[in-house]
Amino acid sequence: MNQEFSTFDLGLASVLLTLKYELLELDRSYPKKIRFIFKRERNIEQVINDYFEDKIEVPAQSLLQNQKLLKNRIYSSA
Repeated sequence: MNQEFSTFDLGLASVLLTLKYELLELDRSYPKKIRFIFKRERNIEQVINDYFEDKIEVPAQSLLQNQKLLKNRIYSSA
C-alpha cells in the first residue's frame, strides 16, 4: 500500500491538516499547481470520502487558520 496520499485540492488539504494528518511536502513540480502530500494514516480514505460527500464537520476557525497557513506556505516559498 502506498504510504502517501496526495491532492491538489486546497480545501481537502485544509481539512486533513485540521484533523491532524501529517503534511509531508508541497510538490511544486506542476505548473500553476501545488500538490499536497500527506502521510497515509489510519482512516484517511474515510475522511476523503466524507469530504467529497459533504459529511465533514470540523471547527470553522481551525479550518480557516489551516487554510491560511497552507496559502502562506504556498506563496512564501514560491
